[in-house]
Amino acid sequence: MTGEELQARLLHRDAMMLVIDKPAGLPVHSGPKGGESLEQLFDALRFGLPRAPALAHRLDKDTSGCLVLGRHRKALARLGDLFKSGRVSKTYWAVVEGTPDTDEGLIDLPLATKEPGRGWWMKVDPAGAPSKTRFRVRGRAASSHGGGDLTWVEFEPLTGRTHQLRVHSAACGFPILGDAVYGQALRFGGPPLHLHARAVTVPFAPGAEPVTATAPVPEHMRAALAACGAEV
Repeated sequence: MTGEELQARLLHRDAMMLVIDKPAGLPVHSGPKGGESLEQLFDALRFGLPRAPALAHRLDKDTSGCLVLGRHRKALARLGDLFKSGRVSKTYWAVVEGTPDTDEGLIDLPLATKEPGRGWWMKVDPAGAPSKTRFRVRGRAASSHGGGDLTWVEFEPLTGRTHQLRVHSAACGFPILGDAVYGQALRFGGPPLHLHARAVTVPFAPGAEPVTATAPVPEHMRAALAACGAEV
């Protein structure tokens, strides 16, 4: 991806913050071994400011959609407080394998690191950090590949744990399509992860209208969502 291509994915811009449509498959920052990352392109998003914007939160490498950036130190401090206190509203769309038992509900399962030294892999653990996710079924479809039913689910994470939506959905019996870590997908050659940060609402300035941005459905999720009844 080039800086110009990243500029074309801009969803919101003001003096304090940006919201971009992160592409699936590109990490937000380089790992210990280096490699290409979205952060390396942020200089193209300065828009006249002396410094590039910085991440206000994270999305997994294979998750697409709304990513919030702060444009300077003061903005980043404010955004950090909003995310930490749970005042930023986030909506995710996913296609899952199987289907929830109810059309909507709350998943309340604490999460902890799976094993020391295994990086960001997580597990359900009664002694872990409190983790809550609201969900709502938006549509259903019979799978065209013979692997069972597919369901379009809207998630609202009420906490911000690593891999929260992926672990919660898998633990409840409906893993996200294409999840090669927590689901049944093949590590290589399977479908991409069908998880998309659809919308974000940030109440940045007290007394002002919140900033809301919506990211278009990525190409790799269109067919499965359409089969579940989404207009994409």
